[in-house]
Amino acid sequence: MVISIKHAKFKFFQVIPLFLLFYISLNGSSTLDFKLFTINLHYILVYFWILRRPEVLGYGFIFFSGIITDVMFGLPLGVTALTLLIIAAVATYVRVVTVRVGLISDWLGFIPALILASLIYFISLYFSGYTIDYLYLIMNSLFTFTFYPLLWALFTFLLNLMR
Repeated sequence: MVISIKHAKFKFFQVIPLFLLFYISLNGSSTLDFKLFTINLHYILVYFWILRRPEVLGYGFIFFSGIITDVMFGLPLGVTALTLLIIAAVATYVRVVTVRVGLISDWLGFIPALILASLIYFISLYFSGYTIDYLYLIMNSLFTFTFYPLLWALFTFLLNLMR
């Protein structure tokens, strides 16, 4: 009985990131909007969980979440999915290359992920004929990078609950 309760608790904590991923997509807002700044939760969630436990969020789930987000925002299909997969690819590369696991190495590896994702997002929307707010895109990336340690601590706590 004890083994099955521990196993159920482990499985419950293991699906929380997947529920969060689809909640963010289906909510119609992948960012935390405050009056002065926004934080892109989608990017942080995908980067952290692909970096730490890639079996929790599969690439198919990430792609499907991006497609749902595109439908909810009315963007061309595949733009968000492509940016999320770029973030996942950079996280996979950082996971393979990293010798010591820690906040600083994760945080510094998040810089190229944000730059590449923003570049792909910008190019995709530019060639699709959408108007782009450059300042919003830059500020969103900066505040997403700035608030990564806070969410890293929260997700690390959840990761410790999984063990």
